[in-house]
Amino acid sequence: MSDENNNEELRPRKMRGVAFPKAKYGAILAVILIIVVNLIYYKDFLISLFK
Repeated sequence: MSDENNNEELRPRKMRGVAFPKAKYGAILAVILIIVVNLIYYKDFLISLFK
């Protein structure tokens, strides 16, 4: 029981009520963002490949 209390006390008092998203969602969002940015950056090159 005391282990659960110790784990709960690790976060600062003001952040205890904040719901953090799962880490996998952040990783998926980062990969999607990298793909979108690269598509925008290399748009002309990719269009020239299909012509």
